[in-house]
Amino acid sequence: MKEDTVKNKRIITLLDQMEAIEKELNEVIHEQEIKFNYEFKGKKVEFEASMKEAHKKLKIGLIRWLSTRPQNLITGPIIYSMIFPMLILDLCISFYQLTCFPIYKIKLVKRSNYISFDRHHLHYLNWIEKFHCTYCAYGAGLLSYITEIVARTEQYFCPIKHARKVMGTHSRYIKFLEYGDAEDYQKNLEAFRRQLST
Repeated sequence: MKEDTVKNKRIITLLDQMEAIEKELNEVIHEQEIKFNYEFKGKKVEFEASMKEAHKKLKIGLIRWLSTRPQNLITGPIIYSMIFPMLILDLCISFYQLTCFPIYKIKLVKRSNYISFDRHHLHYLNWIEKFHCTYCAYGAGLLSYITEIVARTEQYFCPIKHARKVMGTHSRYIKFLEYGDAEDYQKNLEAFRRQLST
C-alpha cells in the first residue's frame, strides 16, 4: 500500500508538470500569433494588411495546382464520400450525448471546442485547398469531439486502465484506476462521476 501511495504521488507530480508544460506551450503558440501578425476579432482571424498581401502572392493558381496533383482528382470522390458516414456518426453521437448525459449529470461536450473552421482566412490557399482544409477540420475535429464524449462515458462507467499498454488514449485515461486495483474501485467510482458534472 505504501508503494502504491508513492506511485500515486509521482503520477500527480507528473500530471502537474504536464499541465505546466501545456500552459507554456499555449504561451509559445500565442507568440506565434504575434509573429505571423494575426489576431482574433470575435471568432474571425484577422491578418495585418501587409501579411495578407504577402500571403496572396504565395497562392498557387488552380490550373497549376491541379496539374501537379492529378492523384487528388482520382482519389477525391473516395475521400469526400466519407462525409456521409461522418455526418451520420456526428448526428448519432450528438443525439446520444444530448439524451444521456443530462440523466447521468455529465457536463455536455461543447462541440465548438473541437471543431474549428478558420483555415479559410488564409489567403495563401486557393479555394480547393480551403475546401480540403474545411473537410479535414471537420473530420479531425469530429473525432476529437467523439473521443471526449466517449472518454466522459468511460470515466462514468469504467474508469479503469487496461492491463496492456494501448496507443492513443484520451486525456482522461491517465487518471483512471490501475488495472486490478479492486480495493480503490468502488471507493473512487463516485468521485470520478462527480468530476464529470463540473
